[in-house]
Amino acid sequence: MSAHKLIQPDDAVERDAEATRDNPAAVSLASMIGSAVEAYDFFIYGTAAAAYFGSVFFHADEPIVGVLASFATLAVGFLMRPVGGYLAGHFGDRVGRKAVLFWSLLIMGVGTVTIGVLPTYGQVGIIAPILLILLRMVQGVGFGAEWGGAVLMAVEHAPQRRRGLFGAIPQIGIPLGLLLANGTFLVSNALFDGDWVWRAPFLASAVMVAIGIYIRLGIQESPAFEAVKSNNAIVERPALQVIRTDWRVILKIIGLRLAETGGYYIATSFVLSYIGLAALSSETDVLIGTLVGSALGVASLPLFGALSDRIGRKPVFLIGSVFTIVFGFPMFLLINTGAVIMVVVAVALALVLSHDPIFAVESSWFSEQFPANVRSSGISLGYNGASVVVGLIPFLATLIYGAFGWGGPALLFVVLGVISTACAFFTPETAPVVLARNTSD
Repeated sequence: MSAHKLIQPDDAVERDAEATRDNPAAVSLASMIGSAVEAYDFFIYGTAAAAYFGSVFFHADEPIVGVLASFATLAVGFLMRPVGGYLAGHFGDRVGRKAVLFWSLLIMGVGTVTIGVLPTYGQVGIIAPILLILLRMVQGVGFGAEWGGAVLMAVEHAPQRRRGLFGAIPQIGIPLGLLLANGTFLVSNALFDGDWVWRAPFLASAVMVAIGIYIRLGIQESPAFEAVKSNNAIVERPALQVIRTDWRVILKIIGLRLAETGGYYIATSFVLSYIGLAALSSETDVLIGTLVGSALGVASLPLFGALSDRIGRKPVFLIGSVFTIVFGFPMFLLINTGAVIMVVVAVALALVLSHDPIFAVESSWFSEQFPANVRSSGISLGYNGASVVVGLIPFLATLIYGAFGWGGPALLFVVLGVISTACAFFTPETAPVVLARNTSD
């Protein structure tokens, strides 16, 4: 059990928060746009790693070896996300959520644009993959810092009984970023040849980052953080405090995320490479399926978020985690047909019914597990802690496929769903009943 008490908010604090609260829809939209830019930057690497980097940066003779090497660098970004989460949580609880939004976007943008101008293995040899790994680490820190600040700005500006809806809006930035990333690669494939096919999407990030920073600078600080500051309740070492008092909650959040984010990377990044390795279909079919699923996610995420305000976070979450268990083997059976429509349907269903119900409630459900003065640290550590495991999923899925065939990755998809479902049963419901936990004991 947590050491924190469930308490009703102080009336004066609530009045102060209302007086300083921006329009929640405007704040959520601003958070969403920034998240879309961050997601674009992070996801173009996944696509490039699956389709290009194995030969461009690692010069492997065997295709599967090149894919494994490029997925290993993909994992490095995930391993660095807890570092970004720790820093974002610490400064988000001490300095404010808004400052974290600015710096996370800037760090991500610098790392992404620089990847676009890197020399290849053929030009500079071993220096090329070393530079790629270092920049992937920068990307990981930036993306790890992004999520906590973005969702807290939305959730803490929102009316208490609509946190599910407004908390889900920044989550739309993820499928939007994915749409932009895969759409840019499709356009780039049509317009360019050679290295410019993968360089152009990275360089295009500069414009989007500038737009995202401009929009984010225009919103006010979170009213919950302002209330914490006015009450002199800022914790000196919030990350250490929340680890000491709520480590069980952080571990549960890590488990809760496995089906959503691990399943996502099996259904997209791994399947993108699997299609080529097994000579089943074109990589374009997977990109189209990802685009369709992401486009549907723009509508499904707010719908699932709003539904969680009415029936609770846990039932909506279980829609996605249970579907992950059921769909693992059917997904690969559909893909194994090699038919374009079947590949598209398999990938799209994995995103809309496995990923989206879980992802829609994470911002509100996770935020409601922690008091305001350590909330940024708590959700950032839990959310990004899952990345340590998930970053290895495409690599592991490829390794298992090489040893056991497609049944291995299918079983891995199912196991992730089982873990998240089990964690959900041990996580307390927080809606539609309001659980206000303003400060730590």
